[in-house]
Amino acid sequence: MGTFLLIGMGGFIGAIMRYALSGFVQSWSRIPQFPLGTLVVNLVGCLLIGALAQLAEARNIFTPETSSLIFLGFLGAFTTFSTFSSESLNLMRSGQNLLSYLNIGGHILLGLGAVWLGRTLTTFFTH
Repeated sequence: MGTFLLIGMGGFIGAIMRYALSGFVQSWSRIPQFPLGTLVVNLVGCLLIGALAQLAEARNIFTPETSSLIFLGFLGAFTTFSTFSSESLNLMRSGQNLLSYLNIGGHILLGLGAVWLGRTLTTFFTH
């Protein structure tokens, strides 16, 4: 039962952080029809999961409970891949194919790059 509560607490915090960051970025964006808020949240989430996964592997600093709180709870609720998928499809359905392709490409290519960057940057602090 304790693990479920940790995941729930992390999820609560992650969902609120996602909402706040995504809303802030989207309101700041000059292209309201492009889901920049979701892209930024996913890139930040990818960077965090890359860095924290590297720390977990290199230093073994997370207990199973802490891993559940951070990876399953917080980051699971913070990242918004399902929202990304829905927004990409909606862009396609509304005939905005170029924005849809930019959204898909940005999430996948930049997300993979952010995970790599998070791991690479963290490697400097773990050696």
